Amino acid sequence: MIHPIHNRFYMSNCSYDDARYVMFGVPYDRTATFRKGTRYGPTGIRVDSIAHFEKYLVEYGLDLDDIPVYDAGNLDVEKLTTAQMVRKVNLYTRKLLKHGKFPVMMGGEHSVSPGVATAFDDIVVLGIDAHSDFRDIYEGDKNNHGCAMKRIVDKFGERRVMWVGVRAVSEEEHKSKARLITSFDIQKNGIDWTIDRINRTLPKKKMYLTLDIDGIDPAYAPGTGTPEAFGMTPFDTKSIIDAFAPRLVGFDVVEVSPPIDNGTTTVLAARLITEAIAAHYLASKKSQR
Repeated sequence: MIHPIHNRFYMSNCSYDDARYVMFGVPYDRTATFRKGTRYGPTGIRVDSIAHFEKYLVEYGLDLDDIPVYDAGNLDVEKLTTAQMVRKVNLYTRKLLKHGKFPVMMGGEHSVSPGVATAFDDIVVLGIDAHSDFRDIYEGDKNNHGCAMKRIVDKFGERRVMWVGVRAVSEEEHKSKARLITSFDIQKNGIDWTIDRINRTLPKKKMYLTLDIDGIDPAYAPGTGTPEAFGMTPFDTKSIIDAFAPRLVGFDVVEVSPPIDNGTTTVLAARLITEAIAAHYLASKKSQR
């Protein structure tokens, strides 16, 4: 069931049937371990997306009204257990894929992302995150937000999953075979090195990109439940999105918490969603020529 909403993302411009890109929210923060509030993320991103009132992207020469986007609203998940929520997100995403849509999901805490990612087959998954989220179980729950990437690895295997921007890892996670690039690696070697490293590490397959907003430094994205200093910059994040746009099959932004934000994080999240959709749309248009 999709909840009716009062505000839609500013790019939403057509019906479900006519859309290529379908956005939906998953307002869920049941397992938040520090500061709750990410269940308000989808609404906050939508409301503040209006800040992007210009629909012309000068760097691309692209009018956003040319991109068929539909905002479907929020899944009704707030009273569900984590296992029930993941299953509901997964079933909805499978419906979108069956209809040939490109899913764009707004969280919610990171526990919502495996529901989308595991709806795909034969892809690779790239995560941007301050935390490795690679515990097998946390606080008695295998679907805790601290287990999100482990649940994705369970389906695709460690060879097909990688995350960047990491700077908070438990000893247990550090001893795993997880493939990651720390924010310190990025600072030392640069974003071009980072993109090349991802290209050389992950198989050359279609990609799902999950963006935990805390992967970006809290100086730029303070409105998140578990902020970590020494993070990535928005420009580095944009560079990664642009570099892998031709391979993308879906995208999400999670862990945006409007109650502890000043509007900066929601606006940034809206802009990164715009970037993912626009970059993928342009890349697909070029491939058709």
